[in-house]
Formats: sequence, structure tokens, C-alpha cells
Amino acid sequence: MSQLFHTFLYQPLLNLLIWIYNVLPYKDLGITIIILTLLVKLVLFYPSLKAMRSQKALQEVQPKLEALKKQYADDKEELGRQMMNFYKENKVNPFSSCLPIIIQLPILIALYRVFFDGLATDPVTGILAPTQLQYLYEPLRAIYATTPINHMFLGFVNLSANHNIVLAVLSGAAQFFQARMLSSKRAALKTPGSKDEDMAAAMNKQMLYFLPIITVVFGYQFPAGVTLYWFSSTMFTWVQQLIFLKEKKRDHEAKKAEIIDVK
Repeated sequence: MSQLFHTFLYQPLLNLLIWIYNVLPYKDLGITIIILTLLVKLVLFYPSLKAMRSQKALQEVQPKLEALKKQYADDKEELGRQMMNFYKENKVNPFSSCLPIIIQLPILIALYRVFFDGLATDPVTGILAPTQLQYLYEPLRAIYATTPINHMFLGFVNLSANHNIVLAVLSGAAQFFQARMLSSKRAALKTPGSKDEDMAAAMNKQMLYFLPIITVVFGYQFPAGVTLYWFSSTMFTWVQQLIFLKEKKRDHEAKKAEIIDVK
């Protein structure tokens, strides 16, 4: 399994990263990381969007599901039948949001490992370590067996160094605003069948502040290149969420217009 991971995910992503770096006029590793992160986000755009849609659909029917659970609390077999019928009638698949995430996860792990381990270089010469050179395809391997990698971003940020507080704080702030966007747009549902909503809302509020703090702490400990990837990925996800929310608003307005036309 490890060999398959390296052959089909880690190695292609590492080579793509080095190839982008190689063709950039100024050999800026930071710009390279941003470009590669964007490319991966574009590849995963529709699976991610599908997961968001599925999660939203499940949220919208959750109060009715809670009502079913309460109604058939003493008859688990009938509850199972009623829930299956409910999913079928409402065209909701409880597992549909999981599949896109499962597809994305190995790619994102490989990308993370590329930024964390793939750019390991000799501290004196700046040349890629032999453990990473072995994963490069020719002619990239021949080039970077003797050519050092420049770890500077915009000429002054050392992406191989830890403890970059500026990037760590930027990553935490991006994480906060990304989470806040969804929480502020999520309508509060108050129905008899949704008694756990207050608890869920409280947990969401805690996560709104907890995750950014964790992001800052780990971003500060990681090499700056990894933190830059984290920040770039969060910003691209923020844009994706913005597209999703605009799409949701457009659909909502279209449904309202249909109701008005019927009346």
C-alpha cells in the first residue's frame, strides 16, 4: 500500500511541484507551492462542491429525521424502514457527502507529505536529499542532482525554516473567516424534532475559535512552506465556499419565485 501511495500520488505530485519550480522564471518556491495548491484545488473542485451540497441537504432534513427517531424510538426495525423511505422520497443519500471526501483525502495527504518531506535538502549545498531525488523523473532528477533548491519566497521568507509567526497567524485568520462564513450563513432551525440544535450550535461556535488557534500553534511549529500551503489551501477553500453559498442563494431565490408564480 505504501508503494502504491508513493508511485501514484506522492511521486507525481512531487514531480509536478519541481517541474513548476523549474519552469518559473525566478525559481520562487513559494509561488510554486501556491500554483500547485491551486491546481489540486481545481482538480478537486467538483468533488468538494458535491460534498458541500450533500452536507447541506442532510442539514436541511435533519429536523424531520429527528422527529422520525422520536416517533419510532421504541421500534428500531420500523425506524430503519421509515428512514430508508424518507431518504428515498427526499432524494438524500446519507453517505453521499462521505465519498467525495474519501476520494480527496489520499490526494491531500500526499500533497501535505510533498510539502513536508519532499523538499528536504542538504543544509550546506541546498541540493535535494537522495531520499527525495530517487522519486524524481528524468530529466528533473539529472537537473536537481546538482542544482540547489532556493527555499526563499519573494526573496525574504525562508520556507524551510520553522517558527514563521506571520504565516501562522495568517493561516489561523484564514481558517477563522472560512469557518465564520459558513456559520453566519447557516440558518437556525427551530423545530420540535431538532432538540439537539442548541448543543450543535454551541459546539460549532467553539470550533469557530478552537480550529484557528490550533492552526496558529501547528503552523508556527511547521516549516514555513507547509504553513504557506495551509494558508493557500484555506484561501482557495474560502473561494469555493463563496461560490457554493452564492449558488445556494440563487437556488433559494428561484424556489421562492416558483412559489410566487404558483400562487
